[in-house]
Amino acid sequence: MMMFGYNNDLVNWIKPYLPIGAELEYRNNQAILQYLDLDGDGILEIFGVYHLNRSPYLFVFKNFNGQLIYLYPISPAVEKRALRMLSVNQETRAIYLFPVVIKEIGGNKWGYMDAKGKLVLPASYEHAEDFQDNGLALVGLLHKSGAINANGYFIVQPKYETINPFSEGRAVVNDRQGFKVIDESGKEITGKAYSIIVGEYKEGRVRAAEIDKEGVYVYGYLNKRGKEVIPLSYVTASEFVQGKAIVKAKEGSYQLIDLTGNVIQSYPYAEVTNFGQGLLAFKNSSDGKLGYINEQGKIVIKPQFSYAGPFIGSLAIVGLTENNKENYGVIDQNGQFVIKPNYNQILNLNEDRFAIGKEMDPKQPCMRSIFALADSEGHILTGFIFNEITSFQDGLASVSDNQHTYFIDKHGKRSEHLPIVSGSGSLRFDKTLIKGEIDNRLFYFNQAGKLVWKQADVIPLDKQFSVTQHKYKPNKDYLVYFPQIVGMENSESVNCTLKELAGVKPVPVNKQLESIYSGDFEITYYKKDLLVIEITGYDYPFCAAHGMPIRKYAHLDLKTGSIYQLKDLFKADSPYVKVISDLIRDQIKSNNQYSSYLFPDEYHGIRVDQPFFISESGLNIYFNPYEIAAFAAGFPTFTIPIEDLQAIININGELWKSFH
Repeated sequence: MMMFGYNNDLVNWIKPYLPIGAELEYRNNQAILQYLDLDGDGILEIFGVYHLNRSPYLFVFKNFNGQLIYLYPISPAVEKRALRMLSVNQETRAIYLFPVVIKEIGGNKWGYMDAKGKLVLPASYEHAEDFQDNGLALVGLLHKSGAINANGYFIVQPKYETINPFSEGRAVVNDRQGFKVIDESGKEITGKAYSIIVGEYKEGRVRAAEIDKEGVYVYGYLNKRGKEVIPLSYVTASEFVQGKAIVKAKEGSYQLIDLTGNVIQSYPYAEVTNFGQGLLAFKNSSDGKLGYINEQGKIVIKPQFSYAGPFIGSLAIVGLTENNKENYGVIDQNGQFVIKPNYNQILNLNEDRFAIGKEMDPKQPCMRSIFALADSEGHILTGFIFNEITSFQDGLASVSDNQHTYFIDKHGKRSEHLPIVSGSGSLRFDKTLIKGEIDNRLFYFNQAGKLVWKQADVIPLDKQFSVTQHKYKPNKDYLVYFPQIVGMENSESVNCTLKELAGVKPVPVNKQLESIYSGDFEITYYKKDLLVIEITGYDYPFCAAHGMPIRKYAHLDLKTGSIYQLKDLFKADSPYVKVISDLIRDQIKSNNQYSSYLFPDEYHGIRVDQPFFISESGLNIYFNPYEIAAFAAGFPTFTIPIEDLQAIININGELWKSFH
């Protein structure tokens, strides 16, 4: 990016091309102007902001050999990029806030900072999302979701299980009654709760569903007043695209409908889906191949594909199966391949760019893809070097290789003036900053690439003790954040144990591992001398249906260095195993919720070394996945108040004294 000097000669050159009465925007007595190729045509543009009748206007001039040509109308992409680039050197009048996370005693807490990295709204939320264009941000508090304004006031009270992002002034929410729609004031505009409301508003419509008498979901559409503008009567229903949607009637026929529910066309095919740019994917039989028809039902591209995506920008991603292996390519609207079906994965990155993926290990095609960048004419622009790649915005996309995350342009060239961050993840422009989510941590940079904020590595406990966070990433597929205690005498042994518990172990650097492993920790409890650290992990073997979560707790005495076990809480020779087992059995019998997910007759009591953790609520006993419940139940946990165990607790023991 080149910058013109802010001088009178340049201003005098530009002014004759501006409307009569227009005044350039100034800062520090200098006009704010930029000189950059905004539209990628190789010709530099001069752009800035002028004011006319108290209203601001963006202007863009093309510089043809010293002759300025007013660029109008300005395309949305050029306008967006121009405004973003101007913000580098322009004091913004809007107050932009950005979510940040802080690791504290009790877990992660979220708040909001300004563009300079100053905390504006304190870290008091369980989760926090970006502020949306309507000035609201979704946050979590007391295990519920709500929405706040930039002053931190709740516009939507935190009473919902979930809130989807606002779209077209509406948001889908979920509570115990079911799914509803609210407006930007938090008012519920649906007259009732639905079994499900799918997605978000598009073109003034959102899909809603109820369960009919036969136990089958039937779909219809709500308008922006929350009314059923198209009755709930379809077996399936797509979102609206260009005023049209595909639905399947109960009798089995597929139909193309308009925004009022009028049938534009019916189709006598076994499957019709993925409407885009006037073409629809279809099958003649349920086990047949996919092709494309036009809106009138005429076959345009004969059935030949195992996968047929929607047409976007006159191109569609398709799949062909051969020898039980599916390869993907890209076709035009004539069915001709512009990218041959030689790849195990293809992603549409927008702006006429695709990520093409090939197997990291041909013997294990489900392992993961390694990507290259290609254009819409099939030219491969980079090597197969990217583990992650995002969609293009304003000519830039975020990528990760084995070592770094950074931006590339549409030719695959790395953008040197923007952040280059060690680790894997993604970067994206967020208002006036660049937001990075790298190796499971949050970063913010300004648009000159300078670090504005990152998560702190130190968690203070009190004036003497603190916990520091350390990162261990010996291999691209092995990442662990582990805790170390600072301020404790002779802490070497304790810190070594914490490293081992967290998963720090010899891992080959360049060898392809059989699974992806990530580990982290939280400080869940700190009282007097007792520090409780929760250590979590997730091991995901390649090609497996799911990974296996790991949870451990270290109960550490900061005065003595002892790490306690469950037995240390109780008197010697006390029947604590039987007492706790019976108390849990009573909880299971008295609470019907457990019967919904516990395996029948699989609970047989606890072990001597049963996993546990101490909290403000009491003693918590938990079981690992599959022990007494299905995997989806996670870690079934039972909380026992301390008073229920008072008779067998060793009040003179080290563990009890450590927090009393």
